[in-house]
Amino acid sequence: MALQCIKLRRLSFFLTCLQRDKFRRHISSEVSLEKLAEDVCLGGSYTGKEPNGLIWSLKPVPGSRPALRLRKQNVFIPFLLNISVHNGHINDDFKDACSLALTVMERWYIAPGVSRIEVRENGIHGTLFLPPGPGPVPGILDLWGGGGGLVEYRAALLASHGYASLALEYISTGKKSTSLNNVDLKYFEAALHFLKSHPKVSNEQIGVFGLSFGTSVALNIAANQNRISPKCLVCISGSHSVKIDGSLADVFADIEINTGKSKIDENNHVIWREFNLPRLADPSNKVKVGNIKCPLLLIAGDDDQNWIAVESAKDMENMMKAAGNEHLLTTIIYPKAGHLIEPPYSPHIRFSNYIILGEKQKVVMLWGGQTKEHSFAQEDSWEKILDFLYLHLYSSSSKL
Repeated sequence: MALQCIKLRRLSFFLTCLQRDKFRRHISSEVSLEKLAEDVCLGGSYTGKEPNGLIWSLKPVPGSRPALRLRKQNVFIPFLLNISVHNGHINDDFKDACSLALTVMERWYIAPGVSRIEVRENGIHGTLFLPPGPGPVPGILDLWGGGGGLVEYRAALLASHGYASLALEYISTGKKSTSLNNVDLKYFEAALHFLKSHPKVSNEQIGVFGLSFGTSVALNIAANQNRISPKCLVCISGSHSVKIDGSLADVFADIEINTGKSKIDENNHVIWREFNLPRLADPSNKVKVGNIKCPLLLIAGDDDQNWIAVESAKDMENMMKAAGNEHLLTTIIYPKAGHLIEPPYSPHIRFSNYIILGEKQKVVMLWGGQTKEHSFAQEDSWEKILDFLYLHLYSSSSKL
């Protein structure tokens, strides 16, 4: 049986997959991708029936800059996925190869009608995405991790699902420096106040979404009594072992004292999880998660090589059981998933360039994960996240 090689390219990324002859005929006559859900991929960057395998198995083009991480910068411009069909199996150098058929697929991160508003008030630096319509709608404070900068594409996706989403920058980045700017919990409280006071936001329906260090911030916000209480939390690949009593600069200084104890693998990739393990043995490091009074969805991958997410999840469960609020906790651990659990169909990034905040040192950080299992975690967790947010922010029948 003849085989076809489907090549998909997006800027510096490419993908290959061998498909049965049946799929070749379908593509050449209809230029459609619907058969991906039915036909079996026999080889290449993935195998089996994977409707979105063409996207999640993207890899860097050979010879491109090493340790790149594919991330969407401008959400108003779609990713353009160039899909071409070639006769027989060809090697990676396919730029000049003649194709039997080709098409371009657009992948958008924002729905029609969603508006983007830059926020620069009361010391807050972020971007607010609002769904179309008069509102009010539930709000979400979107917190990324210790890599810093203003990351917008998840907030844009959340707004596309009906939430007023504030992507908040709390670690400033620039060409020559990365700075915490003396940020403390009051900064995040100001961001929550901004959301609650916005005329298009339902001020009693505010959630917090954190990834990596953003998880630590979210847990500190929720556990800090007598301050703003979110309605629910979504926490991915993070830990409660980072207690914020002062500025984030103090917190990172404490963490980075031990970065010299990092492990280095055979590819010179940095592994952080090992030196973070002792933090769980010291109660003074831990957020008092027993104080949390809202539902918490905790997601982690058991191959996370950057943070102690799985161990933290187990410890948090024990702490919340002791405090009597374990009924608020939902934990999902994904086998063979790594640290960077992003929205679905994002290419799996097992390692990438990273600048250590205090040292201004560029390293290649190992995040972990196996491509197929990690990609499943991204797809499955996103659906569960949307269900969780709808239940606790939209459903009027939600009860603790």
